Amino acid sequence: MTIGLSAWVCCAALTLSQNALAGGGHKVFDLGDFTLESGVVLTDAKLSYVTHGQLNAAKDNVILLPSFYAGDHHGYDFLIGDDLALNPEDYFIVATDMFQNGLSSSPSNTPPPFNGPNFPEIAIRDNIEAGYRLLTEEFELESINAVIGFSMGAQQVFQWAVSYPDFVDNAVGYCGSAVEHPHGIVRLEGFKTAIMADSAYNGGNYSAQPEVGLAAGATHWAAWGFSQEWYRNELYRQRGMNSLDEVYAFFRRVFAGDANDMIWLANTWQNNNVGNTPGFNGDYERALGSIKARVLYMPCETDMYFHIDALRHEAQFIPDVQFTVIPTLWGHFAGGGSSPEDAAFINTTIKEFLR
Repeated sequence: MTIGLSAWVCCAALTLSQNALAGGGHKVFDLGDFTLESGVVLTDAKLSYVTHGQLNAAKDNVILLPSFYAGDHHGYDFLIGDDLALNPEDYFIVATDMFQNGLSSSPSNTPPPFNGPNFPEIAIRDNIEAGYRLLTEEFELESINAVIGFSMGAQQVFQWAVSYPDFVDNAVGYCGSAVEHPHGIVRLEGFKTAIMADSAYNGGNYSAQPEVGLAAGATHWAAWGFSQEWYRNELYRQRGMNSLDEVYAFFRRVFAGDANDMIWLANTWQNNNVGNTPGFNGDYERALGSIKARVLYMPCETDMYFHIDALRHEAQFIPDVQFTVIPTLWGHFAGGGSSPEDAAFINTTIKEFLR
């Protein structure tokens, strides 16, 4: 078996690289001068998205899929199809790209004064506000059937349910949390520091990508993306990799995108907290308690990014929640359907929940 990025779209998605930019077929929603949560006005802001299926007359068949870290609007392709959780014959599916992922407004594609390291900080809530404008202005929606997301997509799911409790009927967040807890913040800081330690990074003012730093950062992800038991059982061989060197090489390909995009997106991840929604004064427990949507909270059993105990802790505050664990050795990447068993479990669980 050979390995390429296309074979791993479901477990690592297309990164902030040529593969994402060459995805093709995406549309762009013009947000104009978009006021961020920080108060900064991002001029001529853009939101990239794709759609599958048709909006029905009642406008009650909409599924929103917000992208995740190192992913684009193709990241959920393993959920979309006739026999899968999201059948385009039944649903109108809108897959959006986060700010900073290289397709929507990002350090790599924004002109001065917000180019490169001058790009403003983005909150998860900024992505929700951009998506809300897309759904209400472009498609004239008053509610959506469901929002479904993996990893940073799950962060957006929980924020959607808190920010717009009467807009979202169902929320599915898997392998991701409503709050980035301290250990995750530290882990991400290690990744960012690996890139910035490369002298070629030059404070973000580089003329060529800091390849040494990016390679070091990729090795960081290799250590955390899969579980210890995945490595001990050499499950990487199921993806055509015959040694750890080939695992490192794979991660270097995946994380070969724009350094500023990846660092700024990691900042957004680190600062995630639904408790910071206006009106909750940092109290994430109260914010989660305000959710009206039916919630499927689905952690990966061996996830080292979002530990199952932290997710179980969060779930107890959500009024109408189903907590279902993905049984897997594939760690965080199980959430992208990285093995046939994981893909089948996730599809079946989501399909049954949406019924």
